[in-house]
Amino acid sequence: MTRFTRLDSPIGTLTLASDGASLTGLQMSPATIGPDWKRDDRAPILLEARKQLREYFSGARTRFDLPLAPKGTPFQLKVWEALREIPYSETRSYADIARYVGCPKGYRAVGLANGANPIAIVVPCHRVIGADGSLTGFGGGLPRKRALLKLERGAPLASSPLHC
Repeated sequence: MTRFTRLDSPIGTLTLASDGASLTGLQMSPATIGPDWKRDDRAPILLEARKQLREYFSGARTRFDLPLAPKGTPFQLKVWEALREIPYSETRSYADIARYVGCPKGYRAVGLANGANPIAIVVPCHRVIGADGSLTGFGGGLPRKRALLKLERGAPLASSPLHC
């Protein structure tokens, strides 16, 4: 059974999912809740994830320290691990990530893996941009991607939630 909770954030409501021991998902609104999901606002891993996300949005946290259990192909898992290596407030291109994971011409495959990231923000897919520096696709929408990058560069997020 998947346990979930919600967190109101400056970029809208986030839905966090867990297998009971690890964070398995973080979706931005609108979120898809599975039929076997149960709301659990007291699960320790979800409480810790909410705490760390609040710290991140306040500017007090630059790295997450949570047990993660994303489900994906071996290539996706490799890409998502590479995303976790991108330092706070920095960006990398899809080509940079492709080279990092040993697949230098695989930037499109990296883009697909990036788009399939089930634990957004914690696995910072928003830090991946186009080779020319442009903001490209983001499952949460480009306004949210822009807001997260601004936050990481020291700009406070608006006090009212960003709804995309």
